[in-house]
Amino acid sequence: MDEIQANFKTQMSLKNIELTDHQLVQFETYYKELLAWNEKMNLTGITDREEVYVKHFFDSLSISFFVSLRDIKNIADIGSGAGFPSIPLKIIFPHLKVTIVDSLNKRIQFLNHLVQELHLTDVKCVHGRAEDIARLPEHRDNYDLVTARAVAKLVVLNELCLPFTAVGGTFVAMKGSDIQEELDTCAYSLNELRSKYIYTRNFHLPDVDKSTRNLIFLRKFSPTPKAYPRKAGTPLKTPLML
Repeated sequence: MDEIQANFKTQMSLKNIELTDHQLVQFETYYKELLAWNEKMNLTGITDREEVYVKHFFDSLSISFFVSLRDIKNIADIGSGAGFPSIPLKIIFPHLKVTIVDSLNKRIQFLNHLVQELHLTDVKCVHGRAEDIARLPEHRDNYDLVTARAVAKLVVLNELCLPFTAVGGTFVAMKGSDIQEELDTCAYSLNELRSKYIYTRNFHLPDVDKSTRNLIFLRKFSPTPKAYPRKAGTPLKTPLML
């Protein structure tokens, strides 16, 4: 364990997460695979090892600072890209049943390879548009926790992610520092999708700039109406706004 991993372990310990040697090996394998595949395809603009540990791994795990993931059975990660936040969460909480949805097959290939290299079980990587996958019975209104990180504006994410969320379940949108405008414009979409805003939790990354991150928590109180999500591409082009 070098200085970067030691710092990572210390930062996680401050959040009451004690990393095992096995988990540290998994995170290092994750980093190496991310770097290797990033030379063939665009997975991340962040390749510096310390920054990956802070801006991808620590950031992904931040959900567990505010949610008791030991009480969560299954999660869906929509537009996961290189596996953030679901794969880091799975490493720390191996009991989770994880479904990852991404529209780019090359990313799904990377994720399937990564799952094998990390020896993870109960991880399903699904290739397809969220609007289409959310209409399949095995995914609709099904997940205790749904996540999306740096995918789209909240008013768009609501229609992409809330149809996956179980009644009584939680959707967490992982955002940067400027979120007020997004919150101000999503009331209509929340009403249409039978959900409500609960609260926002913020924290600072342990980087030089102490970058601010915000987690927006939404709760689903009734099944998704049959009209949603609309056909692929429509939520982005015509968001649910008055």
